[in-house]
Amino acid sequence: MDILTQLNRAMAYIEAHIDDDLALADVSSVTAYSPFHFGRLFYYIADLPLSEYIRKRKLSLAAMKLQNGSEKVIDLAVLFGYDNADSFSRAFIKQHGVTPSAARQSGVSLTIFPPLTFQIKIKGVQAMNWRIEEKEAFEVFGIERIFRNDETGKVPGFWDECHQNGSYERLFDAAGGIRYPDGRDYPREDGSCVIGAVCGHVDIPGDDSFPYMICALKKPDSNTDGFKVAKIPKTTWAVFRAETNHIGCEIPNLFQRAYSEWLPSSGYEKVASPDMEIYGDHFEEVWIPVRKT
Repeated sequence: MDILTQLNRAMAYIEAHIDDDLALADVSSVTAYSPFHFGRLFYYIADLPLSEYIRKRKLSLAAMKLQNGSEKVIDLAVLFGYDNADSFSRAFIKQHGVTPSAARQSGVSLTIFPPLTFQIKIKGVQAMNWRIEEKEAFEVFGIERIFRNDETGKVPGFWDECHQNGSYERLFDAAGGIRYPDGRDYPREDGSCVIGAVCGHVDIPGDDSFPYMICALKKPDSNTDGFKVAKIPKTTWAVFRAETNHIGCEIPNLFQRAYSEWLPSSGYEKVASPDMEIYGDHFEEVWIPVRKT
């Protein structure tokens, strides 16, 4: 199945099991992806975490039941997986702006999120600079942190923290990096920086979190003491590149466009392997592992 078919099958599965949290934890089972990789794919294409989408759908259906029936608030809370009426009411107010009791009244405006349907959207406004690369397996080592899917905006702060506490510099030195006299990182022969990042290099339970590692290529003489080590398998990579003078500013946009614009109509599909971020002298790249469909 192509990516869009799998996404739409997953949306139908969610609607059929919206009141069964145990089944909802297994949404990815109707696709070819692991929970983590499906959650990441969904996040970049739908522009919100899968867990948030499910929550919005539950609260939408709860609102319709309140307006069209006589269900008790506590019964709806239990039906849609909330521990008690208070937690359900807080979530309901956050989405709809009114209490569950007020939602029964005629003329009350509610925020309803309909089920998503995925289709190819042809944009064609901005060209994409991409290529296909083949690489043998290799290892990276570095500094790891786990983020929720809705915390991607915190990743730049993680880089800042590593610079401030000296861990970036320790990693740079352990990787054999060289600096200019003014302290700036000296790039490798291909113009890329010694330090990059990988995402999805270890399995995390569920679909709402992702592992992220600021890392360097592990070589025979690399000093990996105190760092995490991850093996990246042999794979085919779709590489997306943007020219920039501001480090880190193009990476989110590259991932968004690669997943939402290129992947659904490319003739390739994402495989269960880590994504990579490469930083260079006036450029940034994202590397997504793929295979021909």
